[in-house]
Amino acid sequence: MGSLMNERELRRLLAEVKAGGLSRRAFVRRMAAVGLAAPLATQLLAYSGVAMAQGASEYKPTKRGGGGMLKLLWWQGPTLLNPHFAVGTKDQDGSRLFYEPLAGWDPEGNLRPVLAAEVPTRENGGLAADGKSVTWKLKKDVTWHDGKPFTADDVVFNWEYAKDPATAAVTIGTYKEVKVEKIDDHTVKVSFEKPTPFWASAFVGAQGMIIPKHLFEAYSGAKSREAPTNLKPVGTGPYKFKDFKPGDTVSGEINTNYHMPNRPYFDAIEMKGGGDAVSAARAVLQTGEYDFAWNLQVEDEVLTRLEKSGKGKVVIAESGNIEHIQLNSCDPWKDVDGERASLKTKHPILSDPAVRKALTLLVDKGSVEKFIYGRTGPATPNFLNNPKRFRSTNIKDEFNVEKAADLLEKAGWKKGADGVREKDGKKLKLVYQTSINQPRQKTQAIVKQACQKAGIDIEVKAVTASVFFSSDVANPDTYPHFYCDLQMYTTTMGQPDAGLFMNQFCSWEAATKANKWQGRNVTRWQSPEYDKVYREAEGELDPVKRAALFIKMNDLAVGNQVVIPVVMRPVVAAHGNKLRAVVSGWDNNTWDLQNWFKEG
Repeated sequence: MGSLMNERELRRLLAEVKAGGLSRRAFVRRMAAVGLAAPLATQLLAYSGVAMAQGASEYKPTKRGGGGMLKLLWWQGPTLLNPHFAVGTKDQDGSRLFYEPLAGWDPEGNLRPVLAAEVPTRENGGLAADGKSVTWKLKKDVTWHDGKPFTADDVVFNWEYAKDPATAAVTIGTYKEVKVEKIDDHTVKVSFEKPTPFWASAFVGAQGMIIPKHLFEAYSGAKSREAPTNLKPVGTGPYKFKDFKPGDTVSGEINTNYHMPNRPYFDAIEMKGGGDAVSAARAVLQTGEYDFAWNLQVEDEVLTRLEKSGKGKVVIAESGNIEHIQLNSCDPWKDVDGERASLKTKHPILSDPAVRKALTLLVDKGSVEKFIYGRTGPATPNFLNNPKRFRSTNIKDEFNVEKAADLLEKAGWKKGADGVREKDGKKLKLVYQTSINQPRQKTQAIVKQACQKAGIDIEVKAVTASVFFSSDVANPDTYPHFYCDLQMYTTTMGQPDAGLFMNQFCSWEAATKANKWQGRNVTRWQSPEYDKVYREAEGELDPVKRAALFIKMNDLAVGNQVVIPVVMRPVVAAHGNKLRAVVSGWDNNTWDLQNWFKEG
C-alpha cells in the first residue's frame, strides 16, 4: 500500500474523518480503492481514536412483540401530544411514539419511507423535472389505531389544518406555501409556487407527522386547542396510546396491526419525563434502570465516568443543532399595546453595534468546550454548521476582554465607580436567561465573569426547563416571549437542509403576540437583506449556489451579532448495553422506534 498512498496522505484522511469532514464510509471506500479491505480500514480508524460507527438498523426479531417494556427517559417531559403544536423536541419526540410521517431521515441524511410506499425520485416519476412538484405514493395497508384506514384524505387534511393561521400550528411554515392535492386514495401531489430544491419538507421528519382527519376535522382553526385528541393521540405508529400525565409520563402498548412485519419488538413503552440530564444519564449508564436517555447535556467528564459502570454507552450522532446566545432586537422592558419586546421598539442598549460586538468577544467558547462539553459540544463560530456544505469559513472566533473593553470605551461607555459602564445615563446592565441545567449555568458563569472584567453587569436568570420550553402562550418566562436582554438554548435542525432552520431570522417569522409567540424568529431581528437572500435560496435548484446563499445568511446573522454561536450540539444519548437503536441527528430521537430491539 505504501507506494499507492503515503503515510502523510493516510494521516490527513484519518484527521479528516476525526474532524467530521470525511465520513467513515467514504474513508473505507478510499482504502478499498488502494487495496485495503474494509475490516482493516475500520481497524485503522479505531486505532486512530475514531469511535465505532453504528450502522443502519439491522432488525433481527422474527416476530412481533415479546420484548417486554421499553423504558425511555426524557428529563423534560412532553406537555402535549399533537405534533403540530410541538414547540420543543420533547413534544415532537413524545408525539412520534404514536404518529408517523411519510418518510424519515437516517443518520446520513438519506430519506427512509415510513407511511410512503417509496421515496419519490426522478426515476419512479415522483419528482417533477422542473422542481415544482413531488408525488407521494402511500402504503395501502395502514390503519389508524382505532381501525379506520389511513388515506390520502388524511394527508391533505394535515396540510389544510397546519396552514390555517387560526390553528396556530408551529408547523405552519412548512405547509403555508405549498399546495397539496389528492390524486387517488393512496397518492398525493405536493406542488410548489416555484422550483423547490428541498422538496422533502412537508410530511417528512419531525415537522411531518400526520394526524387523523376523522378525529381532528371538527377542531380545525380557532377550535384547534380544544381537541381531546391533543392529549390522547390516535396515530399509525408502532405503539398505541395508553396514558399521559403532561410533564411526567407517556405510556403506550403494542400496536398489533402495525403496518411493518414483525414490528414492534416491545410489548409496551414508557417515556418518563422530569429530573435532570445527569440523573437521566445515571439511570441508563450506571443503574441500568432505563434503556434509553435523551439529550444528555452533561459535562463529558461525568459521562465518561458513568460509562465505566459498564451498564450502557454514550451514543453521539452528528447534527445541525447549535447552543447559542440570542441578543434581543426589541425592548423587553417596555410595554407597547400590551406587548413587551414589541416590534415597534428598539433595544435600548443592544441597538448599539459596539455593545453587540463587545459581547461576541466576551464569550470564551474554547473554555466552554474544554471544561464543560468535551466531545458533546465542539466550539464553533457559525450558527449553521451541518451538513458540511453549508458551513462558512468566513467567520473566525475571538475571545478578547481588552479588545471588548476598548470597543465600549471608544463608543462612549465609561466605567462608573462601581466598575459598570454607562452612557447617556444608562447603565450597561443586561439580564441573561437560560434553562436550568448544569452546563448552561456553568456557561453563564464563564460569560458573566468575562463581561464583568469589561465593565458589563450581567444578571443571570435560570428558568425551570419545563417552563422555559413550555408551549403555554400565557407564560412570560418561555423562550419565544424572550422577555430579557440575552438568552441561551439549543435550536435544533430537524432535517439535513438549511431551509427551515434558517427561516428563524426572517422578518415574517417574528414571534409576536399576534401569532401567540409561535413565530420562529425569537430575536425579532428585521433585515430586508437577509429576507432577500432567503427568498433567493428558496428557488435556487443549483446545490452549490444554494449552499453559498445559506453561508451568506449565516454570515449576516452572526456578523450582525443577532446570535452568538457557542458550541455545536451533536445528538447525545445513552443506550443500555442490550438496546439496538439508531439515532439520527436529522429527525426525532424516536424516528426509527419501530426498529428498536434488545439483543442478548
